[in-house]
Amino acid sequence: MEGIEAVCFQIISFAGSAKSCYMEAIGAAEQDDYDKAKALMAEGDSCFHEGHRIHAQLITKEANQEKIDIRLLLIHAEDQMMAAETVQILAEKFIHLHERMYRIEGA
Repeated sequence: MEGIEAVCFQIISFAGSAKSCYMEAIGAAEQDDYDKAKALMAEGDSCFHEGHRIHAQLITKEANQEKIDIRLLLIHAEDQMMAAETVQILAEKFIHLHERMYRIEGA
């Protein structure tokens, strides 16, 4: 596999890894393991940024008038990036809420 398909699968892979890390971070926060939650968020952010970097290369190519084949696979890859970003935002909020509840409950 080469070309746009390989690039799309890289984006999908990084986005999926990011989402998994973010979801695991929420689970760690539910268990009051905030150090693990923060480490998982950082790992997720690293995956997300790598996927974003690859996606930005496609945008740069298109901006330079290079032809980019718009395929369903590319649309799916972009959708996965957006989903990962949404999960990231929600995970940050959930972790913060768990930390507040933990402090309030005095556990």
